[in-house]
Parts: sequence; C-alpha cells; structure tokens
Amino acid sequence: MDLRTWLLDSHTDLRSKLTGAVVRQVPAERWAEQADGGGSSITWLLLHLARHHDLALTTAVRDHEPLFVEHRTALGLDGSAPGAGLTEREDHALSLAVDPDALVAYVDAVFDASRHWLEHLSVMALDITPDVPHRLERRAHLPTDDLDWLYGMWTGRTVAWLVQWPVIGHGNAHLGEAISVRNRLGISPF
Repeated sequence: MDLRTWLLDSHTDLRSKLTGAVVRQVPAERWAEQADGGGSSITWLLLHLARHHDLALTTAVRDHEPLFVEHRTALGLDGSAPGAGLTEREDHALSLAVDPDALVAYVDAVFDASRHWLEHLSVMALDITPDVPHRLERRAHLPTDDLDWLYGMWTGRTVAWLVQWPVIGHGNAHLGEAISVRNRLGISPF
C-alpha cells in the first residue's frame, strides 16, 4: 500500500467513526455538556478537530482561506477571535454559542474538501515543506503571539506530516476523547 492510499483510507475511517460513534449516537442537544462536570464537550471536540484539519490542509498546505470563514456566521461564531476553537482547553461559552447543525455542515465541508484534495494528490507533493507561517498569517489572520505553539509545531513540516498529524493523528486522538465523553454521558451503544 502506498502512502496516499493509506492517507485516504485513514481519512475515510476517521470520518466514518466520528459520524457513526459520536455524531449519530449523541443527541445534538447534549453536545455542549461537559461530562463529569469538566473536560471537553463533544461540540468543542468536533469544532477543534475540524479547525485543525481545515487549517492544516486548506490553509497551510493548499494556501486557501480556511473554510471556517464561510461557516463562521452559521456556526454562531461571528464575533469570535480568528483562533476560535484551536486550543486544547475548551472555551465553554464558545461551545454554547455553536449551532449543532452548522457544526455538522462545517465538519462535513472540511472532510469533503480534504477527501477531494487527497484523491488528486501527487505523491511527490508529500515531500514539499510549505511556508506555514506566511499562509497562517495571510490566509487565516492567525496572530503569532497568541498561537506561537501552533506556529512552532507546524513550521518546517512537510505536507505528509501536515496530513498525518493535524488531520489523522490529532483527529483520531480527539475521536477517542469524544467517544469517552459519549460514554461518560451514559450514551454508550454497548
């Protein structure tokens, strides 16, 4: 199996599990709940996962404005900072503002766009190191001061890394966390 096939399979698997094990299992009216009185909510995990996925592929790799910009109003996040949803620690007030239907639409748009891009990806492109700082500043208007950790983590990385970590690895880590939240909310299908 070549790397592109593995990435496509992993991307498909992540989306399938996220939809089947979390989105369809937990009623949307419970997404903003913090299980056990703390930690991240499903709303936050979906937003956070999609924001990183979107920024990595749409902006850092493909040099386009993040899809978040066109979904921001529908999400209920018009007045939020450019880095909304990127931190590991949940901003619960932000999560409460998010419209669940719009969140699903944003997550779907991110997965659809990245799937389309991955299907047409040249394996040679995986070794390219994009100018991440320039693209995050110019396309996403992300302040380097507030998000120095993100710039530090992504700068100097290849396209392969930007797909493997922010999309696949990071996505699966938060998928596991969302499944744990689902279970702690008492909604395990097992």
